[in-house]
Amino acid sequence: MQKKYTINVDISINSGQVFLWRKYQDYWYGVNGQNVLRIDNLGKIKSYQNKSIDFFRNKDNTDQIIKSISKDKVTKNSVKKYFGLRLMDQDPFQCLISFIVSSNSNIPKIKQSLECICARFGDKIKFDNKEFFLFPTPEKLSQASIFEIKKCGVGYRAKFIKEAAKVVVLKKIDFEELRKTNYSEAKKHICKIPGVGNKVADCVLLFSLNKLESFPLDRWMIKILEKYYLDEFKIMTKTITEKQYEILHEKIVKHFGPYAGFAQQFLFKMERENYKKKWL
Repeated sequence: MQKKYTINVDISINSGQVFLWRKYQDYWYGVNGQNVLRIDNLGKIKSYQNKSIDFFRNKDNTDQIIKSISKDKVTKNSVKKYFGLRLMDQDPFQCLISFIVSSNSNIPKIKQSLECICARFGDKIKFDNKEFFLFPTPEKLSQASIFEIKKCGVGYRAKFIKEAAKVVVLKKIDFEELRKTNYSEAKKHICKIPGVGNKVADCVLLFSLNKLESFPLDRWMIKILEKYYLDEFKIMTKTITEKQYEILHEKIVKHFGPYAGFAQQFLFKMERENYKKKWL
């Protein structure tokens, strides 16, 4: 009989989902849009806005989800090793910009760039006698010059950051509406944003818009599929076209089920740890 699925805060935060987090003694502090969260080792949350927030998706039937994705020896081992890993329900705009910044980068560099964006364009607040910079609003980033944004070390992504902010300000993207639509429709809308391809779109859908069948495919995940699932998911080329991405995603959901995104996180965490890659 499987034991009740609990939460491991350290493992969850250090799993490539979030970047603007720091640990002070026994607490994790993180920026989540216009809010700052303080989380203890049990997952109890105190927020700057003094609002209740289900950041670790406690409403999910995690026992059922874990059982559902444990289809093979590889996922069973990764779940056992990183038991307590949760998906987080993030602020969608921050998540969008974060994963635009993440393209062709690494976690320490992404963190550094996002911290700079917050310090340059976000409001400074005090919470628990500590200073934080909130994530900039879409309005603030849309008004910033590409030159100013580039100062945060984001390179060519600066124009995409500005354009993405404009899309949100002009209400061409409504995150709350996208939460209500199905995966395919939501993805079509997200992929219309400049600088957003399949992988970034799937990250935004999985980590902030409740699309649990999303399965972001980057070089790490391709490596994992080739290493452990060569028979199930044959990848014929080094670069994946949009059509191939779509076909591969269909095969992945058929294998892992409707909570494939959870499987992705366990596998990603496992492989990054195997290579001793840096987290936060």
